[in-house]
Amino acid sequence: MTNAYAQWFAQIEQEYGEQLADMPLPDGLPEHLAELIEAGDQEAVLFMLKVAWQLGAQAGLSAGVRLAQHGQGPQGQPAPSSGLKA
Repeated sequence: MTNAYAQWFAQIEQEYGEQLADMPLPDGLPEHLAELIEAGDQEAVLFMLKVAWQLGAQAGLSAGVRLAQHGQGPQGQPAPSSGLKA
């Protein structure tokens, strides 16, 4: 495995695979994805990945902003000072 994303996903699967296996997906989504894969519609699969990646990035940024506004860093730690003033 030389692809950095493949390595990252393998690490995520090792660390969180059990939790993610229990995570439900919206009704019909696994079947829809299977149909796209069977049809070889890589463009549609990549579009779905882009949407999921974008939504995840937005959620992560939003959570980080909320924590920073409350003076907390990740896992309740005090946020490090950036030296910037608002």
